[in-house]
Amino acid sequence: MNLNKAIIIGNVTQDPEVKNTPNGQQVSSFSVATNRMWTDNQGQKQTQAEFHNVVAWGRLAEIVGQYLTKGGLVMIEGRIQTRNWTDQQGAKHWKTEIIAENIQLGPRNGQSSAPRASTNNNYGSAPSDESDQSVAEADDDIKVEDIPF
Repeated sequence: MNLNKAIIIGNVTQDPEVKNTPNGQQVSSFSVATNRMWTDNQGQKQTQAEFHNVVAWGRLAEIVGQYLTKGGLVMIEGRIQTRNWTDQQGAKHWKTEIIAENIQLGPRNGQSSAPRASTNNNYGSAPSDESDQSVAEADDDIKVEDIPF
């Protein structure tokens, strides 16, 4: 059995770029920074940032373009894909990306619930504000402030 699954929670490093492919499908690319924190042997807290390239397709790309902004908290679930190409000078390049399948946006303007978007076969949908409210009401005892990340 094989599994290619990536889940990251971090901050968007730049506003997403949304484009249309020649056949009219939307694609969005952006970067997410995650931080690893630990205490070294001398008792000093250390932090290391890792940057992840993310690509979203179809309706999910549209949602990303509408709602994600630089600095925003986001959870990305998807698969890892490495692509390669040769530039005009003949140099070979590789780029590893997370192809987003599910996205959950972080809190906005003090809200305790954030919209979720997912896709299957490159089509995604975001729940309406009404469904977000029902999720928030069902989880009244869970507060964003209590989550340790």
